[in-house]
Amino acid sequence: MKKILIIDDDKQLSLSFRKILGQDGYETHAAYTGNEGIAMVDIVKPDLVVLDIRLPDMSGMEVFEAIHPKHPKLPIIIITAHGTTETAIQAMKNGAFDYIYKPFDVPEMLILIEKGLEAGRCMLSPVDVNPEADMFAQREAIVGNSPQMLTVYKEIGRVASTDATVLIRGESGTGKELAARAVYHYSSRAEKPFMVINCVAIPETLLESELFGYEKGAFTGASHRRVGKIEQARGGTVFLDEIGDMPMTIQAKFLRLLQENSIERLGGRDVVSVDVRIIAATNRDLEKAVAEGTFREDLYYRLSVVTITLPQLRERKGDIPILSNYILTRLAAEMGISNPGISQEAMQKLNSYEWPGNIRELSNVLKKAMIFNRGGQIQIEDLSINDPVPCIGSKTEPLNLHSINNCKESVRQWIRQTLLSEKNDSASDSNLFDSCLDYVAEMLIIESLNITSGNRSRAAKILGISRPTFHSKIEKYQIKIGSSIDKQ
Repeated sequence: MKKILIIDDDKQLSLSFRKILGQDGYETHAAYTGNEGIAMVDIVKPDLVVLDIRLPDMSGMEVFEAIHPKHPKLPIIIITAHGTTETAIQAMKNGAFDYIYKPFDVPEMLILIEKGLEAGRCMLSPVDVNPEADMFAQREAIVGNSPQMLTVYKEIGRVASTDATVLIRGESGTGKELAARAVYHYSSRAEKPFMVINCVAIPETLLESELFGYEKGAFTGASHRRVGKIEQARGGTVFLDEIGDMPMTIQAKFLRLLQENSIERLGGRDVVSVDVRIIAATNRDLEKAVAEGTFREDLYYRLSVVTITLPQLRERKGDIPILSNYILTRLAAEMGISNPGISQEAMQKLNSYEWPGNIRELSNVLKKAMIFNRGGQIQIEDLSINDPVPCIGSKTEPLNLHSINNCKESVRQWIRQTLLSEKNDSASDSNLFDSCLDYVAEMLIIESLNITSGNRSRAAKILGISRPTFHSKIEKYQIKIGSSIDKQ
């Protein structure tokens, strides 16, 4: 359970805030003075701090300056009033995660907390390069001892100690974020910030301001200056995921960053010098994008100073047993049970499958098997992977009554198997109805994006839902948009 420390002298607000966070599954702690908050950081060891800028015994900035040098990777969210915005901006420049106005909007605050916790996880959770995965469940790791992966380990080792820009390439689900974090954790910048920015998850209209910040008056609603993530990461590393989807309008400004180590805030004229290392990742064919005019050739060459290509799982099937054991052990640790193991027949089935979703798909299949198997050894019937069934609109079979019947039968069999599994488990208390609806809704979102080549407006129109609702579903199901659409 994630721990959040709230340092605010408003006891009523703090109590309400703790109640809301508690309902979301967070363990909350409160301090009502600056000195008490500073002391509690060492006692509680929180995963995130929410800090009011005005406290009775000292300023929030003084509290921040006491906490941050000792815990530079601890995300701190500043609560500020309009009159103290400049102080909050200075705190961000000095390493605070973000700030929010008081009184704040609860959903907005919860989203900000989730982002802060994720940023803290990326910075605080080292990634091992561990071919044999001999420290199961201790830390996140890139595992596998195939020749392709041994090459990846060498490349990470060689580039980590440099400041070179790195481009990580590979299909969705191959572990590009893990590789980026491994480069970061083995680098000389490991004690500095690590900022993750997904170029697809952030709407185009907001991506530029998220990266570079903006000046007061830059656009309607820009009532104050805001520091961007690149400037905020000073001395650290910025990981740009899905950079192949970065809009052309932003690529020129990003090229300047790589060439001159400087940026301009949106709406500003001052050149701001920055010291950051860039790691980028994509599952797109950048050479094709350059040829089609959707990606700048000069930016492509700047990014690909060092390229690490992660192999598809189907190219290294010899790693499936060790990957499966590693995933099962970590999942078992999360669930508080022993690794249930996997039968020889089930392992043969895993080895025979082509894994279009790569390691992410393998992890999802094993997690589902563990949840429904309730701790027993995973058998072949527990694995929800099958040869593709021709379905409506498939390339292998035209749309006809037979195709429709095949689809309906496959769905019916899945529903029946799920219901029987739940019926036979007297200890189950899961909300099966909502789980099944979520499963189908997720597939609808993914397939609508696939047939529209990632065009969210068209996909939302096909499904008959509003674009904001569609965006919320993408975030809920952690759907990643690239050359192919899949779970994150």
